[in-house]
Amino acid sequence: MSKGTHRLRRGRASQPGQVYFLTTSTYRRRPLLSDPDAARIVMSALHWTETAGLVQLEAAVIMPDHLHFIAELREGDLGGLMRRVKGFTARELNELYSRSGRVWQPQYHDHALRREEALLEVIRYCLDNPVRAGLVTGFRDHPFWYCRYPI
Repeated sequence: MSKGTHRLRRGRASQPGQVYFLTTSTYRRRPLLSDPDAARIVMSALHWTETAGLVQLEAAVIMPDHLHFIAELREGDLGGLMRRVKGFTARELNELYSRSGRVWQPQYHDHALRREEALLEVIRYCLDNPVRAGLVTGFRDHPFWYCRYPI
């Protein structure tokens, strides 16, 4: 385990009922998710986590080389959630690209939303990521986003 990965994991706590803002990147920041089929695989996996009762998915945006999503943890812990999402999508993406090897960086970033943080503001920040990256002029123009609430 690298020093940076260890630092990310130190102090990480998972609590069912807590809402988290999660980010993970592709291995070496390769733009694997710029392919619409790849982005659909990842979005489907996120929706599956909700169907399986692991989370309540609040919002998500898939960027060419990383993923942001906001979810209320329902069951298990963040590490298990991310292992399932990354494991499934890695197999599917490797199959899509007829390749093998790493798809995701081993670490991820999580931020537990504090009570005083407004959920819709954090969702807006998440969804505006493609705008800040210069990919689109409005978040609705980006093809791979989801939000539980009308925005």
